[in-house]
Amino acid sequence: MAFLSRGAATLALLLIPALLYAAPGSSSARSSEMQQRWRAFLEQQEHQPAISARLPYLHCFQRAAAAQQLPTLLLLAVARGESDFDANAISKANAHGLMQIQWPGTANHLGIYRLADLYQPCRNVAAGGRYLKELLQRYDGDLHRALAAYNYGPSRITKGDAPIPDGADWYSRYIYRHLQSLLGRYAATATSQRQTDFASEQKLLLVEFSRPYRAEAMLAHLTARFPALHFDWFRTPAQRFRVVVVIADKHAAKQALPLLKAAGFDSRDFSERHLTFKKKSRL
Repeated sequence: MAFLSRGAATLALLLIPALLYAAPGSSSARSSEMQQRWRAFLEQQEHQPAISARLPYLHCFQRAAAAQQLPTLLLLAVARGESDFDANAISKANAHGLMQIQWPGTANHLGIYRLADLYQPCRNVAAGGRYLKELLQRYDGDLHRALAAYNYGPSRITKGDAPIPDGADWYSRYIYRHLQSLLGRYAATATSQRQTDFASEQKLLLVEFSRPYRAEAMLAHLTARFPALHFDWFRTPAQRFRVVVVIADKHAAKQALPLLKAAGFDSRDFSERHLTFKKKSRL
C-alpha cells in the first residue's frame, strides 16, 4: 500500500471527525440495528446474487458454504475483513490464513493439528466455515453475536441480551462493511463500471489508527464527502486499522487522485505513474 503524507491543513480538518466523534463505547441501539441487518441477510440468502469469478479461491468458499449451509457471501466477507484474501496472513495473535484461524487452540478444536494445513486455502476456509456455523448455533442464529465471538472468543460473548463488550462490538459492523463492498464490486449484479477484478485493484493507505472506532468514523466521513470514490478499512496483522481508497484501474485513478490531493492527501510518491494495474483476467 502506498502511504499518503498528511501535511496539509485541509487534511487536519478531515481527521477531526475521527478524533472527536469516535469515542469507544457499546451502543445497545447500534447493536440491535446490526442484529436486524444480519437477520435480514440470513433470511434472504436464497435470493442473494452470485459472486463473479474475480476473487481468489472462490471455489473454496463455495464448497465450504454449501457444506455448512451458510451464504458464500458471509464467508467471503469474513475472509476479506480478516486477511483480504491473503492465504499466508499471520496476525500477532497467532491467527493464520484466509479466515485467520487461531493456532493452536481454535485450529485443534476444529480438527486441524498441523500448522501447515492452515495455509491450504480450502482447508482454512472449511475450518472457518465450520467455526462460524458452530457459533451461529451457539447463539441461536444471532449472527451479530456469532461474529463478535469469532473475533473475541465465545467465552467472552454471552447469549441473550447482555451487552457485547466494547472490544468486540465493532467487528460485526466491520464485516458487514466488507459484505457491502463485495456486493458493490464483485457481485454479478454490479454494473460493468463498478465490477472489479481483485487482482488488478490497488488499495492506497490514507490514514491508520490504533482504535477501530476512529477508523470507522473516518471511513464514514470520507464516504460522505467523496461519494464517487470507494473507501474501505482493514485491520492489520499488528491490530491497527487502516482506511484506504480502492482504485480499480487507471480511469478510477484519474478521478480519485486530484480529489484526494485537494483534500490534503499528497506526497511525491503518490501519483498515477506509481500505480501499476494488472490486465483484467478473462472470465
